Amino acid sequence: MAATITPHTFRPRDLVGGHLVIDLLNTVTARDAEPLDWLDGYPRLLEWAALTGHFAPEDLATLGRLAESGQTGAAGASATSGASTTAVASGSAAALGLASASGPASASGPVAAEQALARVRELREALHDLIAALVHGEAAPAEAVERVEGHWKSAAAAARLAVHEGTPGLRVTVETSGLDRLHDEIALQALDLVRTLPRERTRVCPGQRCGWLFIDGSRAGRRRWCDMGTCGNAAKGRTHYQRKRATGTGPT
Repeated sequence: MAATITPHTFRPRDLVGGHLVIDLLNTVTARDAEPLDWLDGYPRLLEWAALTGHFAPEDLATLGRLAESGQTGAAGASATSGASTTAVASGSAAALGLASASGPASASGPVAAEQALARVRELREALHDLIAALVHGEAAPAEAVERVEGHWKSAAAAARLAVHEGTPGLRVTVETSGLDRLHDEIALQALDLVRTLPRERTRVCPGQRCGWLFIDGSRAGRRRWCDMGTCGNAAKGRTHYQRKRATGTGPT
């Protein structure tokens, strides 16, 4: 998908997907028209991540320092111990330039941050193609499945098995994933989501210049819009205007 990268200040109203992974997909808006990609840099990705509440503030602060200069803190300990890699459109861990099982991702600095952001974008688009197909009852695109698999394998290679609140699971940290910390967390959660996706309650907003996905968590299960306060009200306004024009009581 070709999208125009544009600055955007994230607000709570941008998190209406009902799941971290869905909210990431919605960092591209107007997919039904001229798509706009709101992730215009790694700092913006961190801004979005902070708003979701899914990531520890201290981790995000460390990632911010790694992205700026490769320094993890005031002591100036550099996280850079290996050459950065270039991401390509492939599902394999090696081609994507992600951390391998042999050790944590170690590249840092602005260039490495841009490469990490590119990997998040690649994961986002592959997940969108896969989840949209599931929602519409279509066959999952083989390329999207392969790419999601590659991203998940890369994340799993950087993860460690840990027990959190009595439940074992794969966990990733800044130490194991470096600048790919957000990518790896999202990739791990994505597999759980697509395996358990409530298809009958996962929808695409029909609003103009929207196309956001969301999981309807309402009791009645009749939610139509990503947000009634935005797309819903806009649609009501257009309907009202069209009715007035049709009856000759509105402006022409």
